[in-house]
Amino acid sequence: MKTAVIYNSQTGFTKRYAQWIAEAAGADCMELAKAKREDLNAYEGIVFGSWACAGGISKLGWFKSHMDAWAGKKLIVFCVGGSPMESPEVAPALERNFGESEREKVDIFYCPGGFCYEKMPVASRLMMKLFINTLKAKKGKSREEEEMIKMISSSYDIADQKYIAPILKSLGK
Repeated sequence: MKTAVIYNSQTGFTKRYAQWIAEAAGADCMELAKAKREDLNAYEGIVFGSWACAGGISKLGWFKSHMDAWAGKKLIVFCVGGSPMESPEVAPALERNFGESEREKVDIFYCPGGFCYEKMPVASRLMMKLFINTLKAKKGKSREEEEMIKMISSSYDIADQKYIAPILKSLGK
């Protein structure tokens, strides 16, 4: 199956996953900016990857706006975020990004990435600092909130190639 892996990456985690998927699947890999200029009709499979932002998937609107035109193609979305795979917030957050009828047309996956403050735009770094400070100031923090503060207070990388296995299986690889 001729497949395109299209990605939108802010700090490199999504790009890394896109490259791993493309290499393992024998697919073409391209940044979203390039994909917007390409004719994607020749592809039988479209894989779109982007990063998580406050429970949403960055630039998902572009993908969703093409779903009807891509009817009959294998459609996959993967989201890369800073939460570990076992985080209970992951599945509900992914589902909120798609309506019920959309979920019937696309396979949706999560891949843990991490945080790279050194590569984040200034606005994102400031937003994260504000979020961390707000969490730290909260009285009666839960154990999960305490763990989150520790985890997101500095850069970390929990990306692993093993997380692409379900995506490859969905592609028939």
